[in-house]
Amino acid sequence: MIADRARFRNAKKLERLAGYRLSELAFSGTMLETLSSHINYDALDYGVREQILAFFNEFLRCDCREAPLCGCPEKKFARKVIELRENGLDHRQIAVFLLDEYGIEVFPTDLLSFLEESVHVLEAISDVARLQGKEDLAKKTDDHIHLIER
Repeated sequence: MIADRARFRNAKKLERLAGYRLSELAFSGTMLETLSSHINYDALDYGVREQILAFFNEFLRCDCREAPLCGCPEKKFARKVIELRENGLDHRQIAVFLLDEYGIEVFPTDLLSFLEESVHVLEAISDVARLQGKEDLAKKTDDHIHLIER
């Protein structure tokens, strides 16, 4: 999944703030738990703090009992990448947006691979939906495929 490729640019700053070693992977268990705990975000400079708060608000807010380790953050991140593509950004622009907005680095080639995989999954869903006579679902998946491929 694409969330496994996402890294925080400012992971070292968060590590110093937390006081223990952290993975630079944005969706690692220790990083998610650290961001969800009560650490002093005011100790970070304004830009980094705003990126971390945007990340928290966008991906870590859910009502699951096991949050933040419930899988919702990773799903929300994948959904955000697809949404950005469907809104017309290419893989390079998505990488720049994620870095600017959330301080997350993802290689554009990883984003491109993820988007290609997503199209293949949607094509399979469309085929199965047609076989089962669910034309509405097939139409919706075809619409998403078209938006991703344009």
